[in-house]
Amino acid sequence: MTISTAHASDLWAVTPADVTTDEALALLRDYYYDVANRYYRLHFDRDGTPEELESGLAGSPSDDLAEPDGVFLIGRYDGAAQSCAGLRRLDATTVELTRVFVRPTVRGTGGGARLLAAVDTAARSLGATRIILDTRLDLVEARALYARHGYHEIPAYSTRFYAEIWYGKDLTTGSQNGS
Repeated sequence: MTISTAHASDLWAVTPADVTTDEALALLRDYYYDVANRYYRLHFDRDGTPEELESGLAGSPSDDLAEPDGVFLIGRYDGAAQSCAGLRRLDATTVELTRVFVRPTVRGTGGGARLLAAVDTAARSLGATRIILDTRLDLVEARALYARHGYHEIPAYSTRFYAEIWYGKDLTTGSQNGS
């Protein structure tokens, strides 16, 4: 009998990808539907209608998550695209993290940690020494993930409608894994 010592996190691989591919667009749609429906449930006690969701998705383009000033990452779990994250350059040393998503069926398998490690590498490749992001207060799992990986609350840097809390991470510190 063979006993496997593999961990679920070993099944994850994260690589840069073209944000305009069908695979990337499917992940971005799933991301948007997930966060939008959470908002609708919290504030309106219902899911968003297909029209509301598609209209909102169309109003949230991700085309700036491409070279030369952006990066889009896809995480694959056992070969299948299951997560994503994007970075956009804000200035010579700062990038903004956005569109962080792990499909619900594979949450808890180490994909978020793998994704954020790849985000750090991608940010450095853009010349960044700092990553910032904004999010909603109700996205508690995402906020906990950021905190576990070296992000700290910072003053507001944006006035976006859904931005309720802001985080930053200094990439010049000695820690490579955010802990």
